[in-house]
Amino acid sequence: MWLGPEEVLVANALWVTERANPFFVLQRRRGHGKGGGLTGLLVGTLDVVLDSSARVAPYRILHQTQDSQVYWTVACGSSRKEITKHWEWLENNLLQTLSIFDNEEDITTFVKGKIHGIIAEENKNLQTQGDEDPGKFKEAELKMRKQFGMPNGEKLVNYYSCSYWKGRVPRQGWLYLTVNHLCFYSFLLGKEVSLVVQWVDITRLEKNATLLFPESIRVDTRDQELFFSMFLNIGETFKLMEQLANLAMQQLLDNKGFLEDKALPKPIRPHKNISALKRDLDARSKNECYRATFRLPKDERLDGHTGCTLWTPFNKLHIPGQMFISNNYICFASKEEDACRLIIPLREVTIVEKADSSSVLPSPLSISTKSKMTFLFANLKDRDFLVQRISDFLQKTPSKHLGGIIVGRKTSIVDSVLESFPVPQETSEPPTSPSSPLSSPPSFSAQEVPTASQGLLKVFQRNSPMEDLGAKGAKEKMKEESWNIHFFEYGRGMCMYRTAKTRELVLKGIPESLRGELWLLFSGAWNEMVTHPGYYAELVEKSTGKYSLATEEIERDLHRSMPEHPAFQNELGIAALRRVLTAYAFRNPTIGYCQAMNIVTSVLLLYGSEEEAFWLLVALCERMLPDYYNTRVVGALVDQGIFEELTRDILPQLSEKMQDLGVISSISLSWFLTLFLSVMPFESAVVIVDCFFYEGIKVILQVALAVLDANMEQLLDCSDEGEAMTVLGRYLDNVVNKQSISPPIPHLHALLTSGDDPPAEVDIFDLLKVSYEKFSNLRADDIEQMRFKQRLKVIQSLEDTAKRSVVRAIPGDIGFSVEELEDLYMVFKAKHLASQYWGSNHMTAVHRDPSLPYLEQYRIDVCQFQELFASLTPWACGSHSPVLASRMFRLLDQNKDSLINFKEFVIGMSGMYHGDLTEKLKALYKLHLPPALNPEEAESALEATHYFTVDSSSEDCLEALPQEQKEGNGNEAVQERRGGPEEKGTSPPDYRHYLQMWAKEKEDQKETIKDLPKMNQEQFIELCKTLYNMFSEDPMEQDLYHAIATVASLLLRIGEVGKKFSAQTGKKPKDGNNSATKEDEPPAPKPHQDSTQELQPLATGNPQAKASGDTHFGKALQESHLVVEGGSGEGQGSSSMLLSDDETKDDMSMSSYSVVSTGSLQCEDLTDDTVLVGGEACSPLTTSHGGGTVDTDWCISFEQILASILTESVLVNFFEKRVNIGLKIKEQKKVERQFSTSSDHEPSGISG
Repeated sequence: MWLGPEEVLVANALWVTERANPFFVLQRRRGHGKGGGLTGLLVGTLDVVLDSSARVAPYRILHQTQDSQVYWTVACGSSRKEITKHWEWLENNLLQTLSIFDNEEDITTFVKGKIHGIIAEENKNLQTQGDEDPGKFKEAELKMRKQFGMPNGEKLVNYYSCSYWKGRVPRQGWLYLTVNHLCFYSFLLGKEVSLVVQWVDITRLEKNATLLFPESIRVDTRDQELFFSMFLNIGETFKLMEQLANLAMQQLLDNKGFLEDKALPKPIRPHKNISALKRDLDARSKNECYRATFRLPKDERLDGHTGCTLWTPFNKLHIPGQMFISNNYICFASKEEDACRLIIPLREVTIVEKADSSSVLPSPLSISTKSKMTFLFANLKDRDFLVQRISDFLQKTPSKHLGGIIVGRKTSIVDSVLESFPVPQETSEPPTSPSSPLSSPPSFSAQEVPTASQGLLKVFQRNSPMEDLGAKGAKEKMKEESWNIHFFEYGRGMCMYRTAKTRELVLKGIPESLRGELWLLFSGAWNEMVTHPGYYAELVEKSTGKYSLATEEIERDLHRSMPEHPAFQNELGIAALRRVLTAYAFRNPTIGYCQAMNIVTSVLLLYGSEEEAFWLLVALCERMLPDYYNTRVVGALVDQGIFEELTRDILPQLSEKMQDLGVISSISLSWFLTLFLSVMPFESAVVIVDCFFYEGIKVILQVALAVLDANMEQLLDCSDEGEAMTVLGRYLDNVVNKQSISPPIPHLHALLTSGDDPPAEVDIFDLLKVSYEKFSNLRADDIEQMRFKQRLKVIQSLEDTAKRSVVRAIPGDIGFSVEELEDLYMVFKAKHLASQYWGSNHMTAVHRDPSLPYLEQYRIDVCQFQELFASLTPWACGSHSPVLASRMFRLLDQNKDSLINFKEFVIGMSGMYHGDLTEKLKALYKLHLPPALNPEEAESALEATHYFTVDSSSEDCLEALPQEQKEGNGNEAVQERRGGPEEKGTSPPDYRHYLQMWAKEKEDQKETIKDLPKMNQEQFIELCKTLYNMFSEDPMEQDLYHAIATVASLLLRIGEVGKKFSAQTGKKPKDGNNSATKEDEPPAPKPHQDSTQELQPLATGNPQAKASGDTHFGKALQESHLVVEGGSGEGQGSSSMLLSDDETKDDMSMSSYSVVSTGSLQCEDLTDDTVLVGGEACSPLTTSHGGGTVDTDWCISFEQILASILTESVLVNFFEKRVNIGLKIKEQKKVERQFSTSSDHEPSGISG
């Protein structure tokens, strides 16, 4: 590549000059290439430690002038070929021009200008592709690709200098973090370490400090532990590794690969070592943290943040903190965690103005909202820029949400701002609050459903006044009054100041009249609801009457959702629940419906309208409880893992006992999935839900720990799991809410756990108080850290479960051991994942559906199968392997979707590895018949119709026909036997389809060798060609060639005899010599014997020809109308010309195997070595196709091939030889990453 000219003071240090002219020098790095010796070791070590560019570019071109001592680099190259191209360009385009100049400075200026021009031209082309990585970084990416053999699709995110501990010895080198891999390279005095680990294989990633490894990062996979230390910034490195591992886990979970954020703003001053991908990941990390902190919608993107102070009118203080600005919100978080938090949606903003600065209040900014609240920020560093950004975002805010927005400068003094601070009156019902009757228009005005505008509790509760409820009613009234005072002081609606006081009120219990409103605010669901008006109604309309697996499950669970509550004992509540769940399943088909969603949603419907319940469900499933309700409840399992870890740390004695009893995993899943709603009386559990919407998952973990702590003594005395479950069940049943004004609802779970001696009642508020007192030190970021650690464990254990399930689904008679199948599965899965990394055009990336059965989730296409086949097959066929692999793929791909699953893959492998000689030959035989044999591969496929009722030359026809029909076309009985199930296979339900598939599989096993169709001449030639290729790398190849030539000769004669009989009209053999047949029949046997006599010495006596045996053999086998060319092979021109070398043995060189008619050759073309076989006349029975002639009547059966092969012991031994697939799998794993230790393999004669 061309380089921007830079000065080089010492041109010959560590470099060797290879070419030179008056103006340029081409140099090679000392020690690079052959025979580096000690110098090479030292230079190589220096290059690695200092991260020298010479590692990736060991060639360079310098510009020099005769009298100057200064050199300028103008180009570098990774190979001699690349650098020679640049050198030749300079010689051809610049040398003549430079010789005209008199002044050396002018020469240098001209050269520098020319090189800069070339680079600018190259960069112009690159920028159109969006390549914005700095030059230093591109160089590092080039090193990474070269060192680890990665394709261009693999993007480097960042690289760090560190040490890898190999045993107790640290190896200094470079750690490269790419999107899909962690790579490390070290080269110290000849000792090379090269590591590649896929992120999807990592089972543990943690930062730890021990005596042995001071402040190191530990990376575990299923089969190794790696330690890295001596980082310059270990925190940054670990955070990035966490992010990349998280992305990989997400990919395993939902099949979504990493997509670069194209809308990411470009940096004003790009850092020389930071890639666009690194900035992308940093931005993602900040966005996720911002959205989680303020419970904002998933598409919200942080634009920036700045330090400032916020005036809080309720305590007359300026609170320091951070202001965050994104496309639709301005948020504030105080430095002290509970001091104050604020969310201002831009849709509510009416005025943004800059107030006058003073020494007391520098750079103030005032923001007013529709609800007559004004917020005063101060100490803003770049106020003008900030106002401009807010103004830009306000312009983009949809106008329907905005009245008139004023952005300007306030000239009055700051005090006037504070004096005129308007406090919203509770009576005025601000439109920003969910309590406003105007704020949520009924979605179902047409249907007039009561649940469209209010919660089920309001519809079903008795209209008894508070006074009649006595002390409970008074308590409820006090709660309402407390909240009204809070609204008066802190504001109401989205723009409320959220402080420690807010949390206190939530812990004391939210009054029932405000519960729905506050749930919407604290969860952030209100934001999504007001920005998507009519969305829910539209979804309901679309999903009504639609049938799916999710709707079937919903119908099944509707009547199990809080059946004890009167609201769900009639059709009104049930219908509302059905609509909400179905609408959500329609919105998010990846989740669809999961058990426990019905219980949570039924509670949401009690306190809010259908639309509100829907948006609360969205907030729960997609933000607050991530991955909880997918098919494998991964999120709940992750939090269960956190719960177990916390129990170990906080209650170690109990943890050990619970682990022995296996209780935690049994109990906690239902606690987390239903937020205690299914295990506690409703009126108590709903108080936990209040706290959950304000605090998040932290509350659920705290309460779970408090429950275990309260029952510690009894649990330690338990002898089995059942007893422990009963203790916890009875405790939770007796958690009561004495302040609830609703009539008590009988808890069904309580009936199952009631005993003679009921335990004492526990007040829910006391339980919450204890949980906050004892376990409140849990922080949100700590929980996120633990979630990452547990997610690795959970997803990898799920992957292991999937592997075991898939292996169990493989039939027992397949021949491979369980360990071999598991190894094969890992290789197969790695191949599937590679298609997602580097080939979005691969069908596999498009087709994977995580909701499918495990067996169907990972599938590979023909290209990937060819790669696996080449490395795993015991039948090594050299360059012919891809052809054979394609045929096997077509045979295995029974549903014709161009993808095969693991089971089909294993069946294909097993055919080659297991079974006796007959089974292996049968597998090989099938690979040379349609549908495995492609019409393009057999030039006379049209003639195969004599034996196959399908026209095998038409690929469309083949694609349209069922696999079984194609396989059985040559045999009426087979067709009859398999035709039945195919006719019935059009039934839509999946289970019938699978039952029929299983039935067919069983029937397929009954196939005998008599069911196999016969093989025509062209197919037989293809088979022989494959065998010749197969033997070319075998130690016994000469014997094998001799044996196969003998067998082929015999089979050709058998085919001739068979042709005689098939040509007769069905009379007795004696009548076969009727005139018509006599005319049509060529005099075959005699010439054929000649051909076979020539064939044997040809195949066996020519060692030099063995590499091209397939070509030679393909020609030699053509019966009675072939020209067979050959010779002794020792120095004769004809032999070397006519025999192709290994490189021509591929699928494209079919013409070399085509049948040559004697009539097409001129006499003078025949040399002394040419043997003319059977050249008398062309048979009228043969059909000319593609320039050759083939008998349509010639055929051979599998029994005949088998019988012939059994006569040659060397062939029998070859096919019965056992091959260890374990070794091949190990080799395949090594090959997956090609470590290139030497930089290139170039011809030595190029250097000048």
